[in-house]
Amino acid sequence: MNNFKITLISAVAIFALAGCGASKKVYDISAMAVKAPFGITKKTPLKEDELKRWSHLDIQKDTVPGMSVDKAYAELLKDKTGVKVIVGVVDSGVDIEHEDLKSVIWTNENEIANNGIDDDKNGYIDDVHGWNFLGDAVNENLEMTRIQKKGDDGSEIYKNSKLAYDEKLKESESSKNQVDFIFKALNEVSNYLKKENFTLDEVQAITTTEPSLLRSKKVMTNIIGQVGPDFRDNLNDYKDHVDEQVKYHLNLAFNGRKVIGDDPNDFKDKKYGNNNVTGPDKEMAHHGTHVAGIIAQSRKNNLGGDGVANNVEIMAVRAVPNGDEYDKDVALAIRYAVDNGAKVINTSFGKYFSPNKQWVYDAIKYAAKKDVLIVHSAGNESKDNDKEINFPNDHDGKDKEFGDNVLTIGALNFELGDKIAAGFSNYGTKNVDVYAPGVKIYATTPNNSYKFLEGTSMASPNVAGVAALIRSYYPKLSASQVKHILMDSGVAISTTLMVGEEGKESRTFASLSKSGKIVNAYNALLLADKMTKK
Repeated sequence: MNNFKITLISAVAIFALAGCGASKKVYDISAMAVKAPFGITKKTPLKEDELKRWSHLDIQKDTVPGMSVDKAYAELLKDKTGVKVIVGVVDSGVDIEHEDLKSVIWTNENEIANNGIDDDKNGYIDDVHGWNFLGDAVNENLEMTRIQKKGDDGSEIYKNSKLAYDEKLKESESSKNQVDFIFKALNEVSNYLKKENFTLDEVQAITTTEPSLLRSKKVMTNIIGQVGPDFRDNLNDYKDHVDEQVKYHLNLAFNGRKVIGDDPNDFKDKKYGNNNVTGPDKEMAHHGTHVAGIIAQSRKNNLGGDGVANNVEIMAVRAVPNGDEYDKDVALAIRYAVDNGAKVINTSFGKYFSPNKQWVYDAIKYAAKKDVLIVHSAGNESKDNDKEINFPNDHDGKDKEFGDNVLTIGALNFELGDKIAAGFSNYGTKNVDVYAPGVKIYATTPNNSYKFLEGTSMASPNVAGVAALIRSYYPKLSASQVKHILMDSGVAISTTLMVGEEGKESRTFASLSKSGKIVNAYNALLLADKMTKK
């Protein structure tokens, strides 16, 4: 049995680092800080409107583990004016024409649109809203597949990737068989009911002695019971994912890079890509558009949801394909965002093999020198990042971080108690910094649509949004200071839960990250205010 207890904020005096390696100074915000309610869980399910903005709600007032964003605006920011902050979104592309994003898209004022000239001489022609390092490429191999294609060079990375590839290939074959089985049941039930969309009650009402239909009835009863009324969309997404694994991600014969025309293993080969930051297929900018919306979709305009930050511009940098990103693209994307004024960069992607990791590490160090904060998703494989390295990172498997400008984010569920950490979220006492909302997050998707998505990919931009708020209203604070404000001012949660790939490892929530806390915008702004008035 899991023990559940939520304690008060862990320290009466909250510490904030003045900078990497600097001595600590105490800033006490305990009198006003948001604290976790003792022993209280949400008594009733969230209503639809509450679920759409649960990440902005308050853990004390609303008894959900939100970030107190609404409270921060109402009580701390209502009479203040911040400076504009540029947030780089390194992702799959952004629908910059979306009704709820077009007013917050960054424009390069030093570039004349569509004149075919690099007006600002930054190396990128007509980069009005960002840059697309993938050009017209969409689908890609996984990194382990690309390593296999190069052949056995006797290296450790080849041996490890070979094991991972063989396991993934076996898994995909099993998943393909499962998809075929499920869709056979789906089609059989659909044909019997003579309708494509049906309910759980309609399936349960089927009366038959025919063995195949009975089996299909049982399959669909279980699936709809677990997934809910949107089961068909979920099944189609799952089928697409499995098909993509076979066709692109694990296919040794597939070359998604050819259309770009560069050498991905030559860092000096930088003249590639184009200025179409959405990408060739707007629907494939699904992920990046959602991430951008979490950070900055227009607030209080009666469209979709609200972004965390109200005074930001989104710089779209397309570098993440449907598959694993290339190290060169990531490194150049970070440098592009830094050089063009981003103060916060969100990186909601990751992989477990990185043959040119030093290029990315150098880019992270470059961002640190330029005082830019990078917010990164921890990963969605229920893995311990202290045991298995997730790339990119700021430590290269060593105990000491090589920079103090990277925040790695785990994902929260909207339920208190032993379900507060999302089951899919990676974790790590050393290599995950803090947690934030990442389940059922409602935000922009292409073509003026809005959807609920989940993942540490959604938790990361929630934190990037809070970081942008701090950098907007307290611009004198450094990237390192903002990082530690977000970690130190969070709300501490005391509960025991089961984690891991099989869900069998008992851990305290406090041990799942370096801070042991969940990000809280209200507390972070309180602490930022204290630090600037020292």
